[in-house]
Amino acid sequence: MITGNFEYHAPESLPAAVGLLGELGDDARVIAGGHSLIPMMKLRLAMPEHLIDLRKIRDLDYIRVDGSTCTIGAMTTQHTLINDAALQLAAPIVAETALQVADPQIRYQGTIGGNVANGDPGNDFPGLMQCLDATFSLVGPDGERDVKAREFYEAAYFTARDDLEILSAIAFPVCEGGYAYEKQKRKIGDYATAASAVLLSKGADGMCSKASIAMTNLADTPIYCEEASALLVGSALDAETLVKVVAACIEVIEPVDDNRGPVAFKKHAASTVLKRAIDRAWSRA
Repeated sequence: MITGNFEYHAPESLPAAVGLLGELGDDARVIAGGHSLIPMMKLRLAMPEHLIDLRKIRDLDYIRVDGSTCTIGAMTTQHTLINDAALQLAAPIVAETALQVADPQIRYQGTIGGNVANGDPGNDFPGLMQCLDATFSLVGPDGERDVKAREFYEAAYFTARDDLEILSAIAFPVCEGGYAYEKQKRKIGDYATAASAVLLSKGADGMCSKASIAMTNLADTPIYCEEASALLVGSALDAETLVKVVAACIEVIEPVDDNRGPVAFKKHAASTVLKRAIDRAWSRA
């Protein structure tokens, strides 16, 4: 399979890329790593007349840990996320998640911005960013604006990003306490059948003082499990509480039958990965 004809553009600055996108409009698509868009172009599910490649914009490739905040440029690769020492200390769940994305060849080119921006419900980072309560910075012809990750995803491949905007950066609080990203998949490199990101903090009394849970590829958007997260706070993660937490998560997901399995199996997989993630995060808290 080969793509249709298109004109290739490689701007070297974010303003130049935004200008090109505004000039070319609906005929253009922005490309980061290309692992989502190029396969769609080969299948002729997407046929842009212009591709605007962001890889020459070096200002979008960075990781900064400033006090209580981590900020990552949109063109930072998953390989870089795995190997950055400062990020490993500030938010180790990011590297843990990146290590479960596809395979090393993909991670050398795949970017965090591309993973979160296109609204693919199977991608790993959208759910993680909801768990982290991240904020996305979007730059367009009218300037820059911020959108919370928990408000960004509207439906499969539909997000709050305007067609003339480019995701420039992702920011989230430095992690405290325990963490885990647990993923069940058919084989190495596959999308998740079910995955869960969990952050837990333990108070001086041994009880859970803070919790955040998000689920991946179990609906047409990532799911931030607000009720389940709240149920954990103030508990010692006893068996009765965990039953309620799992039930609350199962209540809000909306899996569908497909080649990864029927709905009943996906709910079982979701329950299993969630319990594993909670257990591992609590052991690290």
